[in-house]
Amino acid sequence: MRTLKQLVRFGWEQALSCLFPVVIFASLALTQIIPLPLLPRYDWLLIICLLMQWGMLRAGLETRDELKVITLFHLIGLALELFKVHMGSWSYPGEGYSKVFGVPLYSGFMYASVASYLCQAWRRLKVELVKWPPFLVVFPLAAAIYLNFFTHHYWIDVRWWLSGLVLIVFWQTRVLYEVGGIRYRMPLALSFVLIGFFIWIAENIATFFGAWEYPNQTDAWSLVHLGKVSSWLLLVIVSFLIVAMLKRVKGNGSVQVGSDQLTTGHYERS
Repeated sequence: MRTLKQLVRFGWEQALSCLFPVVIFASLALTQIIPLPLLPRYDWLLIICLLMQWGMLRAGLETRDELKVITLFHLIGLALELFKVHMGSWSYPGEGYSKVFGVPLYSGFMYASVASYLCQAWRRLKVELVKWPPFLVVFPLAAAIYLNFFTHHYWIDVRWWLSGLVLIVFWQTRVLYEVGGIRYRMPLALSFVLIGFFIWIAENIATFFGAWEYPNQTDAWSLVHLGKVSSWLLLVIVSFLIVAMLKRVKGNGSVQVGSDQLTTGHYERS
């Protein structure tokens, strides 16, 4: 029963952290089932996302620092969307006044929602990182992963080499998090895989409701290829590394370099 209670607590904290993504998925479903008047669907989705962002900030569910991080991810995601749509990786076939070069502006919020989840979960679960690698190692690795999303269209795809480097660089890094006053530990690489897998599930839901469309889904919806998990895994890694580096710059003590000391609460190995 104790384990079950902890699992329920953990699930509840995760659910609260996923508030922004849940609103996006609900909006995708609603606008797919019920056509809204006056504006095309993509424009309504942008308005809903903007209102949600404003509401979370006003309600204190999101801090100004977190908003800055989310805005950064919106811009990073939008740049990737513009390139990928131009290369034909996927498309947005619907109409919209807020489309730029075939990409609706609401699409950036789907990347921003990943950052929102990371920031919310980081705060709610009191996340700490131990044995974090040096900045001069982490930053080039994050940059290389992001750039590979662009360069693999013109050069070889090195995602598996990059994944191997991630395992090497973060082999000793651990995530510490708190549930119900008890501290748990998880290998950072495992957390990357888990988050990437659940985002792949979310991607299937999003494409089902017409958030975007892959070439093989033009005639009828089909399951997103399992190989896309690797893409989301690398995107999660980039997102996590950026959030971790920004928090370290902020100096809140949540990232410990070369330290393996637990300072608060009872500790259990996850």
